[in-house]
Amino acid sequence: MTDNLEKLSQIVISGKIEENIDFIKQQIPEIENMIGFDHRHPHHHLDVWKHTLEVVKNINSQDLELKMAALLHDIGKPFSYQDEEVRHFHGHPEVSSQMSEDILRRLRYNENFIRNVCYLVRTHDTIIDLQNLDNSYKMVMKRLELQYADAKAHAPSKVGKRIEVLDGISQKLKRKSEEERQI
Repeated sequence: MTDNLEKLSQIVISGKIEENIDFIKQQIPEIENMIGFDHRHPHHHLDVWKHTLEVVKNINSQDLELKMAALLHDIGKPFSYQDEEVRHFHGHPEVSSQMSEDILRRLRYNENFIRNVCYLVRTHDTIIDLQNLDNSYKMVMKRLELQYADAKAHAPSKVGKRIEVLDGISQKLKRKSEEERQI
């Protein structure tokens, strides 16, 4: 790992992104587009960048894949919005995933890391289908953790219902895992 890659990874894991913003923007200049970009949507009370910082902060583990996915999950929003009565971001997970892949390749992360981060970014807004899990249990649980972190960074008046849905999915995933271990 290069010194810059190691430094970037340590900053992301530690969550000290704001304190190192100049270095972060040198490594990932695409972040500049997120700063001050208004969601203009009732489910969001922060701009895209501040929302992203909250999502990173809401990740409790020191897992680099998860923290990096949190950092990059909405990087495509400034490039995939539709201004209507309320601003929407249809397709932003796919745009963010493609941008994440380009960024992580440029930075020379390994293929497995890139694949996992892009999976998390691409699926961060998609409800987990318990009948059709699309990845390993470990990755689905990381996805759930990212979805919790993202939900908690939304407008406080809009968080409750989303957390309830995620709690239900979490309980069902845990039961499913326990049942599979008994077989």
